[in-house]
Amino acid sequence: MGEESLKRRKGEDKGREDRQSIQSHEPQTMNLQKQVGLISGICMIVGTIIGSGIFVSPKSVLANVEAVGPCLTIWAACGVLATLGALCFAELGTMITKSGGEYPYLMEAFGPIPAFLFSWTSLLVTKPSSFAIICLSFAEYASAPFYPGCDPPQAVIKCLAAAAIVVITIVNSLSVKLGSYLQNFLTAAKMIIVTIIIVSGIVLLAQGKTDNFKDSFKGSKISVSSISLAFYNGLWAYDGWNQLNYITEELKNPYRNLPLSIIIGIPLVTVCYVLINVSYFTVMTSTELLQSQAVAVTFGDRVLYPASWIVPLFVVFSTLGSANGTCFTAGRLVYVAGREGHVLKILSYISVKRLTPAPAIIFYGAIAIIYVIPGDINSLINYFSFAVWIFYGLTVLALIVMRFTRKELKRPIRVPIIIPVIVTLVSIVLVLAPIISAPELPYLYCTLFILSGLIVYALFVHLKFRWAQKISKPITMHLQMLLEVVPEEDVPE
Repeated sequence: MGEESLKRRKGEDKGREDRQSIQSHEPQTMNLQKQVGLISGICMIVGTIIGSGIFVSPKSVLANVEAVGPCLTIWAACGVLATLGALCFAELGTMITKSGGEYPYLMEAFGPIPAFLFSWTSLLVTKPSSFAIICLSFAEYASAPFYPGCDPPQAVIKCLAAAAIVVITIVNSLSVKLGSYLQNFLTAAKMIIVTIIIVSGIVLLAQGKTDNFKDSFKGSKISVSSISLAFYNGLWAYDGWNQLNYITEELKNPYRNLPLSIIIGIPLVTVCYVLINVSYFTVMTSTELLQSQAVAVTFGDRVLYPASWIVPLFVVFSTLGSANGTCFTAGRLVYVAGREGHVLKILSYISVKRLTPAPAIIFYGAIAIIYVIPGDINSLINYFSFAVWIFYGLTVLALIVMRFTRKELKRPIRVPIIIPVIVTLVSIVLVLAPIISAPELPYLYCTLFILSGLIVYALFVHLKFRWAQKISKPITMHLQMLLEVVPEEDVPE
């Protein structure tokens, strides 16, 4: 009996190991089956976009234009621009059905150098700083109730943000399923708080609380620079409109569901954002909103008392959900760049036991913690937006270029040429306006950092220095053993 039992257990263990081995080498570990329908696509867009931005950016948008009217106009205009940009990405996503967001489109249109500069900047600046911004927002809201009447100390905010990054990084490194369950719960929580704020605002408007909307354009500060910076902050709250391009291969009937998800999802978010801002202004003047450390918490204190604790609690859930979503999709770009040999190979490896892109996620977490230490949210958003809109503009320009250079490519979705032209021109204005009207050294540092990628590309990708490979091989080997990770099996093209 004992021997039979032992054999059976060994057989089960072997079967489990075989299944795990098969799973860990199939491309499905990083690229899921076509399981995302129209409703899931809309939820993906809404759930990714609505994060901490709408609870932080209202103050930053208002600070740049100084009046209620232009503030609400910019929120609506940001939604229109995000929709136009996403439609351009819908054409690109159905024309070039590869993972990695902007990376394969830049590679196809302009070759490896712009694609490398995108992965270089995304890996070290835009994605980790986005993660850091969201976690700083979480920390502000989580600590605000413990410091009534004053701002929480910076040390508390930064320690709490770093702790959030560590927890989210661990969760997503340990299990894809755990990360997705957490995401589903937090997405439901964020929709509850959005609904509470909007319904409260509509009730207050019906009661005649419209004083702050009279002469709403009076005293506004309108200049190309101020509008550009206001757009930066508004568009940061909409960031995530291109997330479906990371899962094009996973969409059921992408030629129908990709554009439909965009056309329904982004206008829905736009309506929510404008109504949330209207709700804020029903109980706060422009000055009061600017003085508030946490706008949604102030709104809750004035409208929902004594149940005002609901607001910071649900905003914390919302920001955590956005941070978790950012971390959850982090591995895809790194995986594609690793496959092309554009980043350290170890970053494109997957965990044998957990089937997660653990090295990529841990790397993102470590870089994000570095961004938490010195940065305040507003400056981080400005430099993040500056970098990210350079590549959004280049990617949409790639669409225009490929209309002439790659006419043979099948285009199931074809947007009117005027849309990518408008988005490209707006991108140029957004990138150049702040530099021309209010030049600051950090913009120069950001540009120099992007261009420094050319040196890295020449030395390590083009020339492939042997000494660099000699150093990286033992590091990769030891990290493989420590993290128990292996290279992904080559995906057949």
